Amino acid sequence: MSVPEIWQQFERDPRASEYAGLRASDRDRDVVLQILGEAYADGRLDRAELDERTDAVHRIRTLGELPELVADLVPQSATRAVVAVSGTAFERKIKARYDRERRDALWAFLSASTICWVIWIATGMNGHPWPIWVMLGTGLNIGRVLVKRQDIMESERQRLEKQASRRERRELREQQRRDELPSSQDGDSSKDPETP
Repeated sequence: MSVPEIWQQFERDPRASEYAGLRASDRDRDVVLQILGEAYADGRLDRAELDERTDAVHRIRTLGELPELVADLVPQSATRAVVAVSGTAFERKIKARYDRERRDALWAFLSASTICWVIWIATGMNGHPWPIWVMLGTGLNIGRVLVKRQDIMESERQRLEKQASRRERRELREQQRRDELPSSQDGDSSKDPETP
């Protein structure tokens, strides 16, 4: 398992200071247990160390305590993706997504309701005021958006984190390619261009 993949398995990166105080979940503990198991299988930990760290994993309460248990097994430096998706700009993007969904739901409610009421009035307001049913349906969508505010924002947070992670992996691959290019060009540049 590569290092970026290890830290992406956590719901929130335990190396990031803004998440360090959050409670660790069983899933978070399982990621660390998997790292420890692989290290034991590779011979990087002996049985006593594995048992000691496994016990410690089960006693851990917060995310910030997890990286210490694997500090000598995987690199700990926070990736650029964590930096890219944290801070006020990141939070603004998440809030903007929710605001957009709320505006769209409100617009659907107002436009559909207005059109239906105009039709009902134009046709002589005969019978039951059926536009109420349209208002009820589109109103339920507004209610859904308002009630699921946290879910919508968390979904956008995860999408942005994955996007930043993909961007980071792409940049890393490009950097590796650039690092390989100069070494092959150095051999050619040692030749004097004027020499026949």
